[in-house]
Amino acid sequence: MALLAGISLVVVFLLLLVIGVPIAISVAGASIVTMLLIAPFDAAVFTSAQKMVTGIDSFTLLAVPFFLLTGIIMNQGGIALRLVNVARLLTGKLPGSLAHTNIVGNMLFGSIAGSSVASAAAIGKVMHPLQEQEGYDRKFSAAVNIASAPTGLIIPPTGLFIIYSLVSGGTSVAALFLAGYIPGILWGLATMVVAYILAKRKGYTAKQNQAGIRPLKVIWEAVPSLFLVIIIIGGIIGGFFTATEASAIAIIYALLLSFAYRSLSVKQLPGIFKEAVELTVVIMFLIGTSAMLSLVMAFTGIPSAISTGILSLTDNPILILLLINLILLLIGIVMDVTPAILIFTPIFLPVVMEFGMDPVHFGVILIVNLCIGNITPPGGSALFVGSTIGKVKIEEVVRPLVPFYIGIIIVLMIVTMIPALSTWLPTLAGLM
Repeated sequence: MALLAGISLVVVFLLLLVIGVPIAISVAGASIVTMLLIAPFDAAVFTSAQKMVTGIDSFTLLAVPFFLLTGIIMNQGGIALRLVNVARLLTGKLPGSLAHTNIVGNMLFGSIAGSSVASAAAIGKVMHPLQEQEGYDRKFSAAVNIASAPTGLIIPPTGLFIIYSLVSGGTSVAALFLAGYIPGILWGLATMVVAYILAKRKGYTAKQNQAGIRPLKVIWEAVPSLFLVIIIIGGIIGGFFTATEASAIAIIYALLLSFAYRSLSVKQLPGIFKEAVELTVVIMFLIGTSAMLSLVMAFTGIPSAISTGILSLTDNPILILLLINLILLLIGIVMDVTPAILIFTPIFLPVVMEFGMDPVHFGVILIVNLCIGNITPPGGSALFVGSTIGKVKIEEVVRPLVPFYIGIIIVLMIVTMIPALSTWLPTLAGLM
């Protein structure tokens, strides 16, 4: 019966996806059908509903909508332009300096907003007109913006680590936050190296006019925005408040800062709250249905079967990690990051823990893999947004993205094979 239920789960899930049913509903539908094969109707429906409710009944999960709201406020609150000015100050003398400004801007803004889509939209809107004025090729500009947009999903604070913490059995959020810094910065540096090489070939010199930029004024205006990260990360690591409490403080800070910049009005707040609620409902429904799926998978023994299957192929940890990376890359191409974390963490985490990998290190590997899918066709949301902002078609920007994909994959392999890149900062802070 367990085998039949497991086959039913996979077949129904894939069938629903193929006919265009949204992922969350596909997960729920497949889980309910499978539960009906395991238990009587009343028990199956009651257990499924109960698991959905308990799956989102978490104090830690409150941080997800709060960080979403913070990102939306900062996206509309005039933060992007100030961070772009700081980035121009840092990269103004490099060949292709506006491309580097775009990358650093995405790293700074993304780490605060915690969204690749928000970064691609906010920074792209500021940078693309400037790059067009300087004669940059549109496809190159769009590729730079898209390739660097996911850094904000890795550099904390980010809701993805909070979701991973929940589904991985309570991995320390503070440790995960610190673990994301070096891999996220390496991703940004890799895109800068590629952009530097391409800019040299295309003859994009550092000829941008920096005369209008007053360093002290630029830094003074941007410091309050950057200070938000210090408040959140410092407060969590220092034990002053939890990730959830930090996210609530971040909302208040972002609102006060946006009002102080006079770039946000009270009239905009209903629209901001509505957008945050809509995003929250989608994510919470995904988490609830994924909790139901995890219960069904436990009944059918799918995670242990996959774990046994992978470990039976080889006992070499490097080969196992390469195989998992390949699978996650393929998953990221067709599935959004959040549902992929919820579905595949319970499957692959037991496998890597068999040979002693720390959950913190695996969490970073998992999210870096899935973030690559965020900028890869056909399912990459940041790819679609970045192409739209850059005024280019997706098929036109894929080829210019190839060198960036190569650089990012190299970073993924380095992060996979060198655990210290993820664990050093958490260990230094006494969190591991």
